[in-house]
Amino acid sequence: MPNSILSMKDVTFRYPDDREPTLSSMSFGIERGQRVAISGPSGSGKSTLLYLMNRLYPENCDGIVAGEILLFGKAAESYRPGEINHRVATVFQDPDSQFCMPTVEEELAFTLENLNTPAKEMEEQIRDVLEMTGLSHLSNTTIQTLSGGMKQRVATACALIMDPEVLLLDEPISHLDPLTAKDFISWLDGLQKTFNLTIIAVEHRLDSWGTFFDREIAIDAGGKIVSDQQFNPHQTFRYPQRLNSILDESAISANGLSVKIKGQTLLHPLSFKAKKGECIVIAGPNGSGKSTLVKALCGIYKKESGTVDSGACGYVPQSPEFLFLTASVKNEIDFSGTSSLNELKDLMDSLRLAEIAAHNPFAVSHGQKRRVAIGAMLADKRNIHFLDEPTSGQDQKALLELFHLIAHRLDQGDTVLIVTHDMEFAAAVADSLLLLKDSKMTGMFPAKRVWQDPDLLARHNLLPPKGALQHAKSLA
Repeated sequence: MPNSILSMKDVTFRYPDDREPTLSSMSFGIERGQRVAISGPSGSGKSTLLYLMNRLYPENCDGIVAGEILLFGKAAESYRPGEINHRVATVFQDPDSQFCMPTVEEELAFTLENLNTPAKEMEEQIRDVLEMTGLSHLSNTTIQTLSGGMKQRVATACALIMDPEVLLLDEPISHLDPLTAKDFISWLDGLQKTFNLTIIAVEHRLDSWGTFFDREIAIDAGGKIVSDQQFNPHQTFRYPQRLNSILDESAISANGLSVKIKGQTLLHPLSFKAKKGECIVIAGPNGSGKSTLVKALCGIYKKESGTVDSGACGYVPQSPEFLFLTASVKNEIDFSGTSSLNELKDLMDSLRLAEIAAHNPFAVSHGQKRRVAIGAMLADKRNIHFLDEPTSGQDQKALLELFHLIAHRLDQGDTVLIVTHDMEFAAAVADSLLLLKDSKMTGMFPAKRVWQDPDLLARHNLLPPKGALQHAKSLA
């Protein structure tokens, strides 16, 4: 692979406590300027592969590597710790994991300080990258007050300020609303052409990228490359049709609910009702108050005003590891002690968790962590379920199983409220859409009406799901 800037030959990677390797006999090369998508099931080792490319592994773990890894023509192990990271920049799956400073500008300055950038050059570089990424208005904003999507953009800006040759992206659009994701991909396209960046991205939502990539490396569940070929735009995954099972009984209601934290209004007063057996998708632009609403309904955020009337609730946040309390996936699912052994087995099988039952939940992939948290919530047998971005990091098989689990709970009379930017999943499961914008509720609408209203979708940074218009007409 003489022209490759990154290459691997017969590379195998195994964690010390695992019998089987995470990655097996990997051989490929990536040339300068290529746009490469890395696809495969959740837990197949896609993120691990990125970490071998940026030398995070094995420098920062006890992993065992065999084979040859070359970075810019040099053996990977010949680089000093941190030496490669200004040439190969990374945006991680969970942006919170890479922030060190309180504000956006301070985080960018911290990155430059690590590169020994002279102080007199910092201000100009920070200003330029903020303008380039459209984040100038957030310069002095506290990062932890931003939405997940905004945090992802800040993390990308921190990578770009290093002026890298290679940009590694781990599911970069998973927390972005559809219109923002489309704009991000378009912006990335222009950036790559201007600077001849090499872009390597782990991605499940390949149908959202159109023709952006020129190559796809597909990995199977055993960490082996099953195909390496020219990228072909993916067809949107289609879900089965779900029958409406709404009962004429209220499950949860909010009246005049608002949230204010440290003098900042995060949610203006709103009111709505959800019935038993109803699935409500909460949608809107990044930063519109979706996660705030869910946390207020669950009692995690203190109400500024209003009331919430509901039964017992289960909740899975965007960062599911915040919920983990035990040292194994099996114990995490069984923590509540509410479900029978047969019910737990069925739940773990349907969520594809049986094969990682003994693993520490903090050590599995992002998609698997989310499924562990969802499984623990469902095992607790609450009647109202709140899921914040449950499709993030999930492959098609996992999405189909999640669809069936939600449909089954709805058939039993449970109520499910889902925050998601995945309009294909929303079109499959939603009875109603609760739309938010600028921390205000626009309204709660029957799903089929929203799919037939392009203007309403556009005002909330949403794109019509592929085929949803025909689906909506079939339900009319």
